[in-house]
Amino acid sequence: MCSKLKIGITQRVDRVGSYHEWRDALDQRLIDWVIQANFFPVPIPNTIIDINLSNHEQLVLHDWLRMVKLDALLLSGGNDIGDIQQRDLTEQYLLSWAEKNRKPVLGVCRGMQMMGVYMGIGLVEIDGHVKSHHKLRVNSSDSSLLPATVNSYHNLVLESCPDRFEVLAKSEDGSLEAIKHKKLPWEGWMWHPEREEKFSEINQERFKKLMNGWK
Repeated sequence: MCSKLKIGITQRVDRVGSYHEWRDALDQRLIDWVIQANFFPVPIPNTIIDINLSNHEQLVLHDWLRMVKLDALLLSGGNDIGDIQQRDLTEQYLLSWAEKNRKPVLGVCRGMQMMGVYMGIGLVEIDGHVKSHHKLRVNSSDSSLLPATVNSYHNLVLESCPDRFEVLAKSEDGSLEAIKHKKLPWEGWMWHPEREEKFSEINQERFKKLMNGWK
């Protein structure tokens, strides 16, 4: 029996034309990042959601979650919201499940966007945030647990902070970079912690505390 916390990780969907296949995929560095934090990564498939059923009728995904017994979620990056319906619906269901069961959640890049969309917030386009780095303007008192500079690989941002969240940090142009739920152990980061040449200790420590419910 594994004593480590099991972190369910959502996956991007890629079309591989040479094989005529649709594939769920994860950057191996993200798996390494979760393992380095001393957690057990569990990739979540996108194909066990039924796009013709409502959230209340998703018995296969419900049973999968009951059997796997995840302790927390990591919503990964990749795919714009709206491009892959199965992935969108899978993550919306997972957030509903995590909210009901008070499970910790970290949303990375698209994952933070999905948190906002789940809470009714729209997305807007932004320039200068693809393959770049910028400094964080920290709004939180726990600034020692946030990196000073982060990477950036997105062209969409949340147009505002959801009502049930607080702003942790913004970029230099004022766009949202990190948010935190006011009551649940949920956070969103617009940067990719797994894409640093050397994993940041600050990111790792914050991830560990979040996945343990900030205990």
